[in-house]
Amino acid sequence: MQSSSNLFPVALISAERRGDLSEDVYRLKPGNSPDWSVEIAVTRLGMADEPASRGVPVILLHGSFSNRRFWFSPKGLGLGAYLTRLGFDVWIPEMRGHGLSQRNEDYRRNRVADYARYDLPAIAAFVREQSGQIPHWIGHSLGGITLAAALGGEYLGEPAVASAAFFGTQVSRTYWPLKIPPVEWSGRFILKRFAQLSGSRLKRGPEDEPIGLALESMRWYGLFGRFGDKDKDWWAGLADVQVPVLAVSAAGDHQDPAWACEKLFEQIGSEHKQFINLGREQGFNDQFGHVEMLVSKAAQAEVWPLVARWLADQHTPLLGEKPDLAAAV
Repeated sequence: MQSSSNLFPVALISAERRGDLSEDVYRLKPGNSPDWSVEIAVTRLGMADEPASRGVPVILLHGSFSNRRFWFSPKGLGLGAYLTRLGFDVWIPEMRGHGLSQRNEDYRRNRVADYARYDLPAIAAFVREQSGQIPHWIGHSLGGITLAAALGGEYLGEPAVASAAFFGTQVSRTYWPLKIPPVEWSGRFILKRFAQLSGSRLKRGPEDEPIGLALESMRWYGLFGRFGDKDKDWWAGLADVQVPVLAVSAAGDHQDPAWACEKLFEQIGSEHKQFINLGREQGFNDQFGHVEMLVSKAAQAEVWPLVARWLADQHTPLLGEKPDLAAAV
């Protein structure tokens, strides 16, 4: 593997033009986790006719059963493309075994703990090396959970995170059957027979998810479970997070309800944080759902501009006066 980094082996595996945008895909091999076969694909978007013009870096983390196309379609649509055209330096990682990231040898045992402890710090280091700036982070669903775990576990901090935005992210919804030990034990016994959960069969998305993630979440929601691993309590650690934080829920999101997203938001200790629930009560014209909050025509009109305003200024209320976007890029 050739290297375009002084940190660890990195290969540029693809360089394409998508209309007015450039799409460069890097394959990172950090070698920082117990499974040395892990490789992470990271897509960098830019303006094709202005390759040297790069603004503030933004890292977009996809959710479960998903990949980079959640943020950026082959036709150049999506929040990633929108932010790039505004002048931001957009980076889109794909988690182990998703999209262009090949499945690692121990794929079935992959967990949020691995993503948070090993993969996100490597991604952060590479983006900082290439851009020369501290990146902002945006996570949707499981991507947001992973970001929260990295912050709460102190795997990422202010040197690597300028701000953090969570969309449809929560770990507080109660699954009562899992509070009954025999039910949890039976569920774990059955799940361990599988290597992955199929996104297409479950009609959840284009990608599969390793069974390790399901087993890990069952432990979180069990009788004495907590959001963390055997070494650290990520939930408690969120109280010490001081980077600016944005949390967004959707009134029509039945998977990650607003009350649970707000509970995560309230646990974060930052003095500079904002919570928005996308619904008619806060003046939005559509009842957004879990995916539609970021991928829909309504999101393009109402949510994407909010994201850009947040990236430009994390201290001004988003539903108040609009800041000058040009000052941040």
